[in-house]
Amino acid sequence: MSTEILINASTHEARAAVVENGVLQEVFLERSSRRGLISNIYKGRVSRVLPGMQAAFIEIGMERTAFLHASDIIDPRHEAAGIEPPRTENIRSLVSEGNEILVQVVKDPLGTKGARLTTYITLPSRHLVYMPQGHGVGVSARIENEAERERLRGVVLAGLEPNENAGYIVRTAAEDALPEALRADMMYLRKLWEFVRQQGLRTSPGQLVHADLPLHLRILRDLLRPDFERALVDQPGAHREMREFAGAFIPEILPRIELYEERRPIFELHHVEEEIQKALERKVSLKSGGYLIIDQTEAMTTIDVNTGAFVGHRNLEETIFRTNLEAAVTIARQLRLRNLGGIIIIDFIDMEEPEHRRQVLQALERALADDHVKTNISSVSPLGLVEMTRKRTRESLEHLLCQACPTCEGRGFVKTAETVCYEVFREIVRQARQFECQQLMVLAHQDVIERLLDEESSALGELELVTGVPIRLQAESLYGVDQYDVVLM
Repeated sequence: MSTEILINASTHEARAAVVENGVLQEVFLERSSRRGLISNIYKGRVSRVLPGMQAAFIEIGMERTAFLHASDIIDPRHEAAGIEPPRTENIRSLVSEGNEILVQVVKDPLGTKGARLTTYITLPSRHLVYMPQGHGVGVSARIENEAERERLRGVVLAGLEPNENAGYIVRTAAEDALPEALRADMMYLRKLWEFVRQQGLRTSPGQLVHADLPLHLRILRDLLRPDFERALVDQPGAHREMREFAGAFIPEILPRIELYEERRPIFELHHVEEEIQKALERKVSLKSGGYLIIDQTEAMTTIDVNTGAFVGHRNLEETIFRTNLEAAVTIARQLRLRNLGGIIIIDFIDMEEPEHRRQVLQALERALADDHVKTNISSVSPLGLVEMTRKRTRESLEHLLCQACPTCEGRGFVKTAETVCYEVFREIVRQARQFECQQLMVLAHQDVIERLLDEESSALGELELVTGVPIRLQAESLYGVDQYDVVLM
């Protein structure tokens, strides 16, 4: 499997697309007006402590206060002793209102929720993650070769300084890395932490202490794998920064970082722009003729699988099985592409054969194996639904690019003109009985006014007789279909 990374950079927005075997798998977007906060380190001030929730709200200079749970707070007493803090620690023994505290963002603000914080600071490099308050050496579970795991752990342990009270995690990218590269990362991370620590002492509460790398450099640090073919970037400045970063940390990939200079926009390669637009639609077509319906809500994401026009060649059970197998692979791709997180419920088409159900579940697990975001699939529920979770770390593609429709306010539907007409009639009766007036004026959408003048004209005439008040109609171009006003004249 070959992987290309396309980077479209400008002064106001940066986008990166991960393309595997010519198919778009993942999209990252960062706008200068609202850069992601994950991994940023802030000097915070505790604004409220909530013992009932075992949590505190922290001011970090954002519009909404950030959230810090007791389990994410390290106790200086335990840190000094080099032991893990007990999870039953009461929040009031850890922080008090007004405390100044160094915190790191682990989840961006999502919807109405503020950022999620931790005091367990981590600093990533190409091969390692440094944990100043941690202990020991861990190795990424994606490195499966036991001999390689032991080699990497041994190199890092040998590189520890005497009395170094910190921990390291060996990243997947470190597989087959030279000992010199690992030791260079360790030296860089120690210096970076000392800089961050000193900066934290000088910084005022509510201010940024250390920001993570911009998108085009994070992509190089976090996503490059051995099958990486090339990175194409269409902006000379970003290209220069990427080469400088690679020269310092990943010199072996320098020949594969290329400046894209063609007249055709870079995101038209592999139909990336078209695929992004499709990823905002509810319906996803399958090659077999079946389709998925994906609905993203506040509580969860639901995915419904349908056979559609696919009728198969043998029997109904075989048709259903084949559709579900194709759907499993497509669902895994759509979760990555749309960056859907939280609880996900998949309604595959009902299968009679237990072996078919097992194979579909296995196909879904295999397809999710390449997802760098943690997923967890539970068994099929009694209702035949597959329940799974995908770690939510940043906004979904839909939330990044779209907003709720101002007409329906995100409901996905509006009242019919007929319904609004009857609401108008009830409002006219209410106002005529409650207030003395010479005339009533109805302001409404053009469709509603036309219906009042046509299908509902006799009902409107009877209403004038009953109330004894003349009724005028006026179309308002800025009103939605279900917006109206009845005004006393």
